[in-house]
Amino acid sequence: MEKPLRLSKLVKLTLAILLLTFFDDSQTDAKNASSNIIDNDHTQLRLLSSITAVGKSETLMLGLHFTMKPGWKVYWRSPGDAGYPPSIDWRGSTNLGDFEMLWPIPQRFSILGLETLGYKNEVLFPIKIRLKSPGKSLLAVANIDYLTCNEICVPYKAKLALDLKAGPALPSDFVHIINRFVALVPGDGATHGVSIDTVESIGKGKQVYLRVKASSRTPFTYPDVFFEGPDVLVYDKPSAVFQSQNKEVILTSKVHGTEDLEPPNKLANLIFGVTVRDGDRSAERTLSIRQVSSKDPSISFGYIIVLALLGGLILNLMPCVLPVLSLKLLSIIGHGGGKKHQVQLSFIASAGGIIFSFILLAATLAVMKSADMTIGWGIQFQQSWFLIAMILTITLFACNLWGLFEFRLPYWISRLGENTAHIQGLSGNFLTGCFATLLATPCSAPFLGTAVGFALARDTIDIFAVFTALGFGLALPYLLVASIPSLATRLPKPGRWMITLRQAMGFALAGSTIWLLSILSNAMGQNIGLLVGSLTLSLIGILFLAKRLNKMQKIGVCGVAVVVLLAFSVPSLMTYQAPENITSNKDPRFKNIWQPLDVKAIPKLVADGKTVFVDVTADWCLTCQINKVFVISQDNILQRLEQKNVIAMQADWTLPDDAVTAYLVSFGRYGIPFNAVYSSKTPRGMVLPELLKQDAVIEALDMGR
Repeated sequence: MEKPLRLSKLVKLTLAILLLTFFDDSQTDAKNASSNIIDNDHTQLRLLSSITAVGKSETLMLGLHFTMKPGWKVYWRSPGDAGYPPSIDWRGSTNLGDFEMLWPIPQRFSILGLETLGYKNEVLFPIKIRLKSPGKSLLAVANIDYLTCNEICVPYKAKLALDLKAGPALPSDFVHIINRFVALVPGDGATHGVSIDTVESIGKGKQVYLRVKASSRTPFTYPDVFFEGPDVLVYDKPSAVFQSQNKEVILTSKVHGTEDLEPPNKLANLIFGVTVRDGDRSAERTLSIRQVSSKDPSISFGYIIVLALLGGLILNLMPCVLPVLSLKLLSIIGHGGGKKHQVQLSFIASAGGIIFSFILLAATLAVMKSADMTIGWGIQFQQSWFLIAMILTITLFACNLWGLFEFRLPYWISRLGENTAHIQGLSGNFLTGCFATLLATPCSAPFLGTAVGFALARDTIDIFAVFTALGFGLALPYLLVASIPSLATRLPKPGRWMITLRQAMGFALAGSTIWLLSILSNAMGQNIGLLVGSLTLSLIGILFLAKRLNKMQKIGVCGVAVVVLLAFSVPSLMTYQAPENITSNKDPRFKNIWQPLDVKAIPKLVADGKTVFVDVTADWCLTCQINKVFVISQDNILQRLEQKNVIAMQADWTLPDDAVTAYLVSFGRYGIPFNAVYSSKTPRGMVLPELLKQDAVIEALDMGR
């Protein structure tokens, strides 16, 4: 019995030695397949090998592995607006020939208007190495220069050394992590079912865009695009327009710095690297840029001019212009029993004021566009200084109609025509036309959005042509009276009844002042609104006192000047916090319906079978309020918006908002109201008319069922 026992002990001892040897070899292999580890305050890095020894192959795969502390990042090969990518110097290496560093698909970081591309948490850069002498040992010495950033940026230098002996090339413990990041390196997209079809340049001057069309076997969810071109160029985050049930997407990104190119502002025929990402899927191509016209050949310029004329004409019936109707009415009645040529000159002057104001507005927008500033229809109502100026101006007009003062222009100007409603002569009629244009801008009307969108997306000459047509449309009623003066001259002559009518019209203008004060309060805070309102009342009081004391020059003029200065200084002297979702919080019926607009979430919601209703509105947009009262807040619409498969999103444009502006521009719109419905049948969004109709909204919402 002694021999079997001894044999059993010998077997156990042999097995133990073999296990220890295997464990020691495994530990040695793991150690040989990794360099030293560099650990600092923000990152940890090491150089890894996918095999334990060099084997007989001419090439092998290494990996530069970064682990970042929370919040810190390193950069992609084309980092964007800031930063620089990791670089490797192989001085001190032996048996290392050529190498190629591969770059996994990065993620985008948008911070304070800067767009950067890189990696957080962890990244491994695969590195293809070609050996000078296959089969011989490799000493890879990597001198790393890299930048890591969070709220601040810290540059680092590190030296890593990896020693791979000659011997069989067995898989190392790190082969899986290396392969995982190799799979994230963009290729031609065939593996992921993604292809980049075209890349085009549109626009010119400072308004240059790159437009990429990509397609996919499965629907896109969160597509993005990264460009690699001349170093002087930087690129905005792209907007996305989906087609073919989200299996096609058009990504459009604004390009900055084209004026520094040679020749300036020309991208045509330049070679760009284009990378499209959608989650973990990606595709990459190198393409020559094709220049295309930004104009839609399917829309004739003459058709747009007709739309502008109609839009301007209909604008006369919009609520924004109602306060000016009092001045229009007084102007017509004031010519009762008058001479025909005086009527003609008066109404031509008013029409001239309207057209001049639209030309001035076109010039302002053209200059803003060339300076790369935000442009749009009615955006001046987003500015506190403009609201205050309009409040004071309308109040002065109302005080004039109440008879508290007479607005006397310089003698040489007033002699250009006869007295008309205390605002003297042709110059007064001209100013009335200018005033009508200012009040018209926060309103939209049928055909107006299409015409304005066409103009602001085109050249300067197109902007002037379309806005001049809008002016003629708004001025058509004046031109009608000028061509048929008997419409005014046959009215009864003005008498004492005219004074009562003027006072009533003054209260109509006062109502406009209250409306503008409410906009100012909602946008800038109640304290600012109350203080400006108090100053407005004091303005009326000063003019009343000056008239009673017959000291208009000493009290009236000086008092008005002081009130104006104080009113304009209120926003800068007082701090305010504008409430979030200003518009949507006002009506309790919508409390649990509206969500903030999230453009990125819409494709995923549609893919999940949801219907998304988007409403872009503002306190100063009276057409938006009409849509809300007569359409959106109606029971049959509310019931649909409350359904589980319907998501209602609202964007508030009362104050300037670059994200909302970019969303509107993606549809070629530069004004509001704007409403769109997204569903499985309309994944790109169905744009609804400016003036909503219940039937149109119901049909669009039911289409997604």
